Amino acid sequence: MTSSDSTPVKIGTRTSELALRQARMVQSALAEKGVESALVTFKTVGDKRLDEALSAIGAKGLFTKELETALLKKKIDVAVHSLKDLPTESPEGLIVAAVLAREDPRDVLVVNGRILAESLEELPPGSRVGTSSLRRRAQLLARRPDLEVAELRGNVPTRLKKIDEGRVHAAILAAAGLHRLGAQQHITCYLDAPAWLPAAGQGAIAVQTRTTDDRMRALCDSLNDLPTMRAVHAERAFLAALEGGCQVPIGALAIEGEGGPMLHGLIADVHGTRVVRGSIAMDVNDPELSGIRLANQLRGEGASEILEGLRRASHVPSPQPE
Repeated sequence: MTSSDSTPVKIGTRTSELALRQARMVQSALAEKGVESALVTFKTVGDKRLDEALSAIGAKGLFTKELETALLKKKIDVAVHSLKDLPTESPEGLIVAAVLAREDPRDVLVVNGRILAESLEELPPGSRVGTSSLRRRAQLLARRPDLEVAELRGNVPTRLKKIDEGRVHAAILAAAGLHRLGAQQHITCYLDAPAWLPAAGQGAIAVQTRTTDDRMRALCDSLNDLPTMRAVHAERAFLAALEGGCQVPIGALAIEGEGGPMLHGLIADVHGTRVVRGSIAMDVNDPELSGIRLANQLRGEGASEILEGLRRASHVPSPQPE
């Protein structure tokens, strides 16, 4: 190992407990290969503007831009992200060089202990359900239009506290975050796919580096989980082909079936009054093409009209903050 190779790898991460847990997973994986590393923390726009709905802020890379800027300026060697937070287009000079083996990608329902409900269907009419995601909002209202959706921001412990305090009766969160924080006991039920779809790439941890950094790219390659990478490539290609971002309710998930992996996707309007969904057999040799084909299939079934309606809208309705 040369002197440059012996320099500890600087890992960029957000400051939340969950982000740090995920960065430490990368740190542990590098340590198993005899590579020293150190964490460098950042606060992103999404971390600072907690009093605003994500859809209202509107910009891409709300939880990633500061890390990517530091990476391009060589202040860090790699950046660790929740893949679902990363825009589908990487900035010039950066690449997602690895994804770790995926955690459970599903969403879950967490219900306040004083509410006697074990599922979405059992929530009393008018219950306030917290989420910061238009995708979750749309699927929730499509299934239970009698519920009230409340904007719920903050890290996972903050959201759990708001549920416990009764500021909302229930909330929808990612299973992966609760699992990684050892907070599974809060889960009331899992929202199973494909009936309920998560965000593209949900549950996967992305390791991003510079395209020109051969040492980091080689290290990242050794951490990469190929089945996860194939699945998320298909999901993110579907998202990109529908020009989706935080202002478009889009869900996608590749699921292993008896005949091989299937890619499932949906797009909805923000009120959940129209949902277009479909699936396609995933080509493991060209997962991106599978994502594009599914997007084109859904465009022919009404997705284009939904997208046009979202573009015409002067603003995306947002629930009141909690």
